Amino acid sequence: MNNFEFYNPTRIVFGESTVARLDDLVPADARVLVLFGGESARKTGTLDEVKQALGDRHVAEFGGIEPNPTYETLMKAVALIEQDQFDFLLAVGGGSVIDGTKFVAAAVNFDGDPWSILEKRGRNIRHAIPFGSVLTLPATGSEMNSGAVVTNKALQAKLPFASPLVYPAFSILDPVKTFTLPAKQVSNGVADAFTHIIEQYLTYPANGMVQDRFAEGLLQTLVEIGPKVLEDPENYELRANLMWVATLALNGLIGAGVPQDWATHMVGHELTALYGIDHARTLAIVLPGMLEVRRESKAEKLLQYGERVWNIREGSEAERIEKTIQATRQFFESLSIPTRLPDYGLDESSIDDIISQLERHGMTKLGEHGDVTPDISRRALEASL
Repeated sequence: MNNFEFYNPTRIVFGESTVARLDDLVPADARVLVLFGGESARKTGTLDEVKQALGDRHVAEFGGIEPNPTYETLMKAVALIEQDQFDFLLAVGGGSVIDGTKFVAAAVNFDGDPWSILEKRGRNIRHAIPFGSVLTLPATGSEMNSGAVVTNKALQAKLPFASPLVYPAFSILDPVKTFTLPAKQVSNGVADAFTHIIEQYLTYPANGMVQDRFAEGLLQTLVEIGPKVLEDPENYELRANLMWVATLALNGLIGAGVPQDWATHMVGHELTALYGIDHARTLAIVLPGMLEVRRESKAEKLLQYGERVWNIREGSEAERIEKTIQATRQFFESLSIPTRLPDYGLDESSIDDIISQLERHGMTKLGEHGDVTPDISRRALEASL
């Protein structure tokens, strides 16, 4: 196991009817800007519940943060905060809203071009406005980590950043808030969480026995409940377990002290930036192909993953690896998530544009070994035709 530091200051408040805890969690004299996405937060009554919990505090709203939050929209929130001197932010929504709020928190009064936060991956963040979140869509784990991804429409660029200064102060996780989600968003959330775990687990053996077993338990849970949460949308226990798995999938715990990959995510980001495909669906497209073309470097962990998560024990090593990759693809398909580029109207001609984007953004040495070149990424995409 590698040396590591694990730090996570986010307070999690989990369970039904916990939005009322905002009165305890937000400073009494705070000037609060509530950030959210579309109108669903208002239609479901969550916004009213939030504002009621905030009581007599000065509260304003900023809506319209996109499913892939854009730099252009977020900078409008930055201007509003600087104008009206808000000193606490509250994200109400899923990972995109929370990601966007992280950027806004860091961009207010930033010394320089705020887009450089993305270009420098957050290393130049010196301060951030405190913020919390009310999670309504379990998927990204952004509610308990220090990372975010923002899209620049003008540049067709989708880039990640991270900083210990943008951990949420707290996150409220009420599974009931997920009952009204469309099935597509739920399946996306399952796929997103699943791939987050894979990116930290399916690399090469590092004798991280605890991390491996944690990761495998989370993967097994998603395999077990994934289709069920779609069939039974108001089952509290199923939604509670999905919400907690998605949070644990990317709060730093299972990735501490072990190698991490993230090549699938970087290629997936370009699919979203170029073609607007849902983030989770880009992962379902890219991951099986990545496993296919990198099966040799990942062989030991692929065999372990196949045995422990999919109960694949019969056949030669090559046969077991093939069955494991197919089981992964079939899992995404069982969630009604297509896994082939043509399913999204793309063909071989689209791959050149994706590779050009990767090269333009410096994504030329990806993966746990830094050996995922543009050629490897191309082959992974070709495997998904």
